[in-house]
Amino acid sequence: MYVVIGWIALQIAFGRTRQQADRTGALHALSATPVGVVALWVLVVGFFGMAVWRLSEAVWPVGEERKAAKRVAAVAKAVVYAVLGYGTLKYAIGAGAPQSSNNQSVDLTATVLRHPGGQAVVVVIGLALIGGGLYLGYQAWRERFRRELELGRMSRRARQIVEWLGRAGGIARGIVFVTAGVFLVVAAVRSQPQQAKGVDSALRALAATPAGPWLLALVAIGLIMFGLFSCCEARWRRF
Repeated sequence: MYVVIGWIALQIAFGRTRQQADRTGALHALSATPVGVVALWVLVVGFFGMAVWRLSEAVWPVGEERKAAKRVAAVAKAVVYAVLGYGTLKYAIGAGAPQSSNNQSVDLTATVLRHPGGQAVVVVIGLALIGGGLYLGYQAWRERFRRELELGRMSRRARQIVEWLGRAGGIARGIVFVTAGVFLVVAAVRSQPQQAKGVDSALRALAATPAGPWLLALVAIGLIMFGLFSCCEARWRRF
């Protein structure tokens, strides 16, 4: 999924597509390929598999995972993957495409802002996204992901490639989180839910910076790298 979203974003940077660089756009792009049906069902199985795995971490924790915060985080991730799996399943059986991340962000922000204290809640969520993005970027820069990989099973060259993919990809993912968080805070402060950005709009906003489309292109390449790193993680993750 990260590879496809990154590829769409890379094309957006150079004006070669109007496709959305988010989950919905990725599903549309995959379904248009010769192996589209197979790819969609692979995603369905993969997302639900991730949900079950994260849930198992909360139910049967090992080592550091026994901490309450780790178990709560595992449950939260399980819910996220289950939602992703459900949305992809609906698309695979022709029951409708998931709502775009941009519309979801605007609708959810508008709903929260209508309630008393909603403005403060949205600000907190935006700050949490910014903090989460910075944390992800820092973790990637320090290569903390090495702790969860069986480095001894890799050749020297493979280890160098995995470390490179993990660092660059993790930083790119962090940038997307930070960008979305900033716009969410702006939307709350101005009481303008339309200022909230999903993944697609957050990526497009990077092209509007002084660095122009080149910043978006770099982040897009980083997302592709994170997708490739995830494949490596599936191969060499320490369980």
